[in-house]
Amino acid sequence: MAVLETTSAAVSVRRRTANLWVDALYRLTRNKAAILGGTLVILLVMTAIFAAQIAPFSYSEQDRHQTDAVPAWIVSLFPMTRPYAKLSEQFPVGADYVGRDLLTRLVYGAQISLSVAFVGPIIALLVGTVYGLISGFFAGRTDNLMMRFVDIMYAFPTMLLIILMMAFFRSAFAESEPGSFAYLMNALDRRFGGMLFIFIGIGITAWMGTARLARGQVLSLREQEFTLAARAMGAGNGRIIFRHLLPNVLGPLVITVTLAIPGYIGTEAFLSFIGLGVNPPTPSWGSMISDGAQAIRTYPHQAILPALALSITMFAFNFLGDGLRDALDPRLHGVQ
Repeated sequence: MAVLETTSAAVSVRRRTANLWVDALYRLTRNKAAILGGTLVILLVMTAIFAAQIAPFSYSEQDRHQTDAVPAWIVSLFPMTRPYAKLSEQFPVGADYVGRDLLTRLVYGAQISLSVAFVGPIIALLVGTVYGLISGFFAGRTDNLMMRFVDIMYAFPTMLLIILMMAFFRSAFAESEPGSFAYLMNALDRRFGGMLFIFIGIGITAWMGTARLARGQVLSLREQEFTLAARAMGAGNGRIIFRHLLPNVLGPLVITVTLAIPGYIGTEAFLSFIGLGVNPPTPSWGSMISDGAQAIRTYPHQAILPALALSITMFAFNFLGDGLRDALDPRLHGVQ
């Protein structure tokens, strides 16, 4: 009887260990804030994908006769616009200073923010995880050299480094001979609406925190019994790193990267706000806030609406990141 109970307990433990990701998903679905954040993220993703079908106009289409036009409900909501308002029901939430539909630009602005929200974490995971795994696994001189490079990168303020790189890219590649590498990069940047250099700037700085975390996790796992057993069975370094160590460090890395997404979105919005972001007329919430700030006392909705969209997006990713942290933290398994 005791043998049967022991066997049953062992099977239960194995089943539970094999279903850690299922258990994490169960915990995530019980977190109401995470569900709310995930739902908002899904809605934003769908909005970005189907922007052409949702938006009533083209984001670059101008109507000079409808500059700063506002519908009646905007005047009711913001009475300070009444003395200056050009009433028009043509645009659902009004037009900007050159007669472009604000709702259309808000919808297309989601594409820019979500592009950064997914490109930044992908780069951080791919580059930072591999870098940290190699540094922590080989340790010694290799670890020392690799981490000193990370320390040098950390010595520069991240935002200042991105601003300097953006200014360099925009100025160095602006005037280039056809057929050159600089000309090709500039053409690609124009094709992406000014996003290419933003991706490069964020990609150069996004991976360092992930690399440090991965390295610290590997240093604590490289001498564990399962690693020593794999080495004793003849497993190579690559197999140990990617088959045994990577699955054990992936959870904390996903949590960290997800929680960093609002920072990437804020970086793009700030770059667009100061004029180093996307190229006009490509819409970005940051550039829309910058344009709306010029008329904040007369047409406050032109700045408030994109700021609200930006805030909701960042809150959604924060809620989702907190939920993933609670769901994937190994210390929480078996608590409830």
